[in-house]
Amino acid sequence: MGPELRHLRYLIAVAEHGNFTRAAEELRISQPTLSQQIKQLERAVGVQLLDRSGRGVRPTDAGTAYVHYARRALRELAAADRAVLDVADLSRGHLRLALTPTFTAYLVGPLVRALHTHHPGITLDLREMTQDRMEASLLADELDLGIAFAGTHLPGIAATDLFTEPLGLVVGAHRAGTRGERPLPVRELADQQLALLSADFITRSHIDEYFVRHRIAPPIAVEANTIQALTEIVRRTAPLATVLPLAVTDDDPHLGTIPVDPPLPTRVATLLRRGSGYESAAAHAFTALVHDLVRTRGYAPPDPRRTAERPAESGRRVMRESST
Repeated sequence: MGPELRHLRYLIAVAEHGNFTRAAEELRISQPTLSQQIKQLERAVGVQLLDRSGRGVRPTDAGTAYVHYARRALRELAAADRAVLDVADLSRGHLRLALTPTFTAYLVGPLVRALHTHHPGITLDLREMTQDRMEASLLADELDLGIAFAGTHLPGIAATDLFTEPLGLVVGAHRAGTRGERPLPVRELADQQLALLSADFITRSHIDEYFVRHRIAPPIAVEANTIQALTEIVRRTAPLATVLPLAVTDDDPHLGTIPVDPPLPTRVATLLRRGSGYESAAAHAFTALVHDLVRTRGYAPPDPRRTAERPAESGRRVMRESST
């Protein structure tokens, strides 16, 4: 008798837990049954897959290779199940989407509204996560799409540029009109008290690089690890300003911006997907909605010299957008 799907799931559980007891508890079967099923699998493949000689249980070399392909097989089977259930007319469906934190502040609301308006039968699993974790989850088929930033991506990730996201000096609305359209010279920004994202965010690294490039060191009065905290602070604390994507102010009557000369940095927002494998009708529909929303809201297009869709590159970013 050849291996069955339950054998693959059982082996993966034991390999992950390093213990038959905990794996059996997770699988909700008895430990003797689990041990018997693993032995059946080993007899079927003709090789020992688990080393039981130590205090814990770990895969043998052959077991490590087998677990790798077992995980891949289960991912592909899950994709096949979704393909069978996928409905081309989008009367129902499910989308697993992740965004890096800055997009949550201004993009997620309009996107979800558009999705619910045009395709109310599609349910959404929405997550906020770092770009490293997002790309790993896409490759593991735990996500359908992600919205993050352009750069060097993990092998197997395909990226489509969406729009250019400029950073700007964000203040309370009552203060924004005091200068009219006159930009704030960068030398005056050196004296501006700021509330900024913490160093865990790649946004902060872009800001700090700008400061270094222009040889200024504005006083940092507040550091926070959420954009909501920063926007609330500058709404209520007139002397403070923050640096965030300018789009954060689009739908907020209590926030405004002051232009800076030279302008603060920009970066390119990208739509990420697994480069191979099944893509659902829901994912296709959402991709179209994203592009429509970008045009409707007037976000600046990416540099046309960049490729519209870029295959995965082999390097890694030094730092990613983080929410921690």
